[in-house]
Amino acid sequence: MKPEFTPDEIIATCISRRLRDGDIVVQGLSTPLTLAGYILAKCTHAPNLVLASAVGMAVTLDWKPLSLLRDEAMWLDRPLRRMNFPSICREILPTLEPREFLRPAQVDPRGHFNNVCIGDWRRPRLRLPGCGGIADITPIYRRVELYVPRHDARVFVPAVDFISGVGHIPDRPRDWYLVSDLATFDLDEGQVRLVSLHPGVSLDDVWARTGFPLRVASPLSETPPPTAEELRLLREEIDPLGIRKLETVGGAARAQLLKEIIHREMHSQRRDSRPYTITQ
Repeated sequence: MKPEFTPDEIIATCISRRLRDGDIVVQGLSTPLTLAGYILAKCTHAPNLVLASAVGMAVTLDWKPLSLLRDEAMWLDRPLRRMNFPSICREILPTLEPREFLRPAQVDPRGHFNNVCIGDWRRPRLRLPGCGGIADITPIYRRVELYVPRHDARVFVPAVDFISGVGHIPDRPRDWYLVSDLATFDLDEGQVRLVSLHPGVSLDDVWARTGFPLRVASPLSETPPPTAEELRLLREEIDPLGIRKLETVGGAARAQLLKEIIHREMHSQRRDSRPYTITQ
């Protein structure tokens, strides 16, 4: 019997399988799903993965289970080096070209994406978190890797409201990759192309939740599902609190899940009598 899995688990697994041993990976802010994927790679086929983060502003080979109350501990307990954010942007991003999975609010048919605002940028209807270093790295990186936890026609749009991340660049082929909760995609001749469907997802499902015509790879394959061991690692070792699932829900459901996770983590800390400390 094939193991059952959730959308966050197959996205984390796809992220993990993209990485190679020895890669340097960067985690942005509020992206536990990518961190779960990075750690999964480290626990399976990439033990020498180097982790860098804007959260603790540190580089480390160490990892700890995902946490909301002790989030900085993974980065600050045993860092290889502590660096401030400007140093990371100045020294690591342009020289070492680390891997980073970015979460766009909008993606267009050319692979350009938006993390700045919805609506006219002069009077936006919604301000987004901003692009950070995305506008600096995406024009020069050989890889652009994205993830979309909730595939929706409001995300996959005919034209983004603001280009903060660069997709297709004419005469410059790059490895552009996107995984959503439905499928995986690349760029083919400068156009977003559907490459594989996740198990149980139909082509009609993807069409119905995409706001522009998609190219479709031939043959269209099925995304390999997570193995039983990958699921065990995610559920029992890497993220037993289910923090990664926060990226797959929104609004009231997200607020409720956040309360539940904090309650479980506080209860777990009291049970284990572990004090909240960060070693220097």
